[in-house]
Amino acid sequence: MSDTRSYLEGKAGIRVVLIFAAAYFLSYAFRAINAVIAPDLVTDLQLSNADLGLLSSAYFLGFASLQLPLGLWLDKHGPRRTESALLLFAAAGVAIFASSSTLTGLWIGRALIGVGVSACLMAPLKAYRSWYAPERQSQLSSWMLVFGTAGALSTTIPVAAALPFIGWRGVFWLMCVLVIMAATVVFFQLRKVEDDHMAQTIYRGPSADTLSYWQIVSHPYFRRMALLGAVHQGGFMAVQTLWAGPWMMRVLGLSATQTSQALFAFNFCLMLSYVMLSWWAPRRVSYDDKPGWPALKVVAIGIGLSIVLQLAMLLFPYGWAWLLWIPFSLLVTVSTLAQTHVSLSFPSTQVGQVNSAYNLALFIGAFSVQWGLGLLIDFFVAINWDYSAAMRMAWAVYLLAQLLALMQFVISKARFDTLVKS
Repeated sequence: MSDTRSYLEGKAGIRVVLIFAAAYFLSYAFRAINAVIAPDLVTDLQLSNADLGLLSSAYFLGFASLQLPLGLWLDKHGPRRTESALLLFAAAGVAIFASSSTLTGLWIGRALIGVGVSACLMAPLKAYRSWYAPERQSQLSSWMLVFGTAGALSTTIPVAAALPFIGWRGVFWLMCVLVIMAATVVFFQLRKVEDDHMAQTIYRGPSADTLSYWQIVSHPYFRRMALLGAVHQGGFMAVQTLWAGPWMMRVLGLSATQTSQALFAFNFCLMLSYVMLSWWAPRRVSYDDKPGWPALKVVAIGIGLSIVLQLAMLLFPYGWAWLLWIPFSLLVTVSTLAQTHVSLSFPSTQVGQVNSAYNLALFIGAFSVQWGLGLLIDFFVAINWDYSAAMRMAWAVYLLAQLLALMQFVISKARFDTLVKS
């Protein structure tokens, strides 16, 4: 049956991407900001490493807790209404975080931020799957991550420069205003385009081809992809948004200023990597039997090389070793091709549920790695290891988990073409 859909393109298509991207920019800024303000939080609240990991991972816990209902809301109510409503919860969480003076209050605020921004990637991915041509999916996903990384970039040198003047609380009050503005723009500016594409966006009810959440998550192909995503893509989010900063200061011996500069360089290169991926993937990567580099082979090779590079990071705990994070930024981006692979494997009417189920796996991984690294560091310190050695050993444990997940992915033969496709 021929495809009679009308797809967005030109200025209208760019405008929609920019609106979604602005909200995702803020979402990723919240995700990454604790890597910069961690020393201030530790000083103000006398936090342990486990406390810091738990506080930062509250974002991921709140985010993950909403993924399954989020998928249903996106398929039933559409991306515009769902994202704009949730962003108001994020604004409330930012206000709570900015005004709290206890660990409990900060944890609740950060968890609520995670709940509120939980649709900032899933909503556009839902919209893109139905509003844009299939061959543009990997490009659009990469561009979203470009803007997300720009959000992380904004939390390095700019935030570090603002802290002496307005403090971390002032930074959060400013971000609260920006979140409210983003919610307003998403709700009002996307109304017409969503109405025009409503019929091909909203899930109207079950059919013979409809898969339940249980059928989705229990399929061997989904399990294969979800484990890889949780350990690698989710784990990278945990490292990027918290532990990269302490690693550079406590293991590599960089100052706070040098660390913010190194993080800026890392996130800037990561952003450029996503730009290159958005250009290269549509031209060279194949998600089916067409000519090109098989997407899953690209994922396996990229992740394998990133594991080798992380091993080098463990073996060379010297100041110059922050440069190893630059090629690392080039390699880790390929894991996002796996997410596109999953999204294209299911009917477009259920893509909200599929993406949310996969995203749930990513954020369970991010939460586990972010808190788990803190627990391991505290454990090794408690048995009289110095902090640098404790952090390196904790990362070594995580590196072993990455290797095992990659082996499972390579050995598994489960394929996406056994699933229902639109």
